[in-house]
Amino acid sequence: MNRSQTFHSAAPGLITIPARCGKAVRVRAGDLIKVINTHGKQVVDTWALNANDTTEFMSMEHTRAFLKRLAPRQGDSLVTNQRRPILSLEQDTTAGVHDTLIAACDRYRYAQLGVTAYHANCADNLATALRELQLEMVVAPCPLNLFMNIPVDANGNVEFRAPVSETGQYVALRAQMDAVLIFSACPQDMLPINGEQMNPTEVHLRIN
Repeated sequence: MNRSQTFHSAAPGLITIPARCGKAVRVRAGDLIKVINTHGKQVVDTWALNANDTTEFMSMEHTRAFLKRLAPRQGDSLVTNQRRPILSLEQDTTAGVHDTLIAACDRYRYAQLGVTAYHANCADNLATALRELQLEMVVAPCPLNLFMNIPVDANGNVEFRAPVSETGQYVALRAQMDAVLIFSACPQDMLPINGEQMNPTEVHLRIN
């Protein structure tokens, strides 16, 4: 992992994340980042790193302990591996169904699903997006899977279901420190993670 050298935050405005691709942006403490589910059923893997020390990153394990529940709700903070708030979930126009349990898809996952050729994946999207900012991570932390629907039953079993989010719904995240945020429009097209049609779509960000 690298420490950031010069901080240049993303310009305000609408940013497109094409289907199956990722994007990294720098934000300042206090910035509001709206993640828009443009077509309604797209999962967005989300990571956040301390802009001044990328060895500190948003951690789902630490966040679950902090919140004492499996997924954040509107008004909650998400914390780092140093147990400090890095993002807060300021607004959520969806039914609030998000996931903190499932690892980012990677080449090993697609190999398990029978894929023999290369398949775009969120772990690679994270690495590619970070390289554009001259940053890197050795291991992909577990992401906050916005809009992902992974119900857990009374026996502790999990299911992979289609998102319940609708066209144009969004979450708004407030940066609690200067940060690098990375988003991946999940490429999963072998399970109904991105809807029953299994057709990944673009999403949009708006930074204010």
